Amino acid sequence: MAIETVCIIGGGHLGGAIAEGLIRSGGMPPKNVTVTRRRPELLRHLADMGVRVSLNNKEAAAEAQAVLLCVKPHQAAAAIEDVKPALDSRQTVVSTVAGLTLKTLSEALPANPIFRAMPNTAVAIADSMTCLSTPPAFAGQIGPVQELFGKIGKTLVIGEELMDAATVLGACGIAYALRFLRAMTQGGIEIGFSSEMAQFVAAQTLHGAASLVVETGNHPEQEIDKVTTPMGITIAGLNEMEHNGFSSALIKGVGMSFRRIAKKTAQ
Repeated sequence: MAIETVCIIGGGHLGGAIAEGLIRSGGMPPKNVTVTRRRPELLRHLADMGVRVSLNNKEAAAEAQAVLLCVKPHQAAAAIEDVKPALDSRQTVVSTVAGLTLKTLSEALPANPIFRAMPNTAVAIADSMTCLSTPPAFAGQIGPVQELFGKIGKTLVIGEELMDAATVLGACGIAYALRFLRAMTQGGIEIGFSSEMAQFVAAQTLHGAASLVVETGNHPEQEIDKVTTPMGITIAGLNEMEHNGFSSALIKGVGMSFRRIAKKTAQ
């Protein structure tokens, strides 16, 4: 059964972006989306779109087919206690909380189908990469959850052991890509473009490069080979970047983020 009503507990950056994406993509009517926040006045932009906003987690959760927990990790326990009395066994609970395990979630909500989801902030424009996981008992019920997140981007079902890695590569990865974009823009300014023009060219180029890989399934090196000629300008630039540690720095950064989240999860 498709998920037709959603309550998002926690209308911060991610929760608000999910709501925006569902509305802007036409994936769900605004009246079918409720978002809660302790300061609902900060959700005025969503209310203006027709989304229902509230500061009462319990009331909001009671009316939704799916409840999305989008709070910060230290707020998760309190949010679960808020909504638990309002839930029945037919309601799906999806957590986007980093480090909140399926075991902990199932112990807190033993009667409900539970899932973990790790989207990124590109959900706001329906272009997220969302990784999903669930206990074996609910594997047969993941279809509607995958369909819901499919309305706001691409999805991939993974084992829970990969959720920390998904957080780093998919969610933190937005920041990594944007930092690359900033650097490429600065390079464009140095060689003559205005800042606005450099950002536009760099952003579209980055978008096109990613789309080439997504649409064709080709390895990045296959596409790189198409634009590198012997003694050419592209290979000269790439080699200069590699000599200065470009790939190594990025790989080390991904590894550092992963070690940090693994340490927090272990705690």
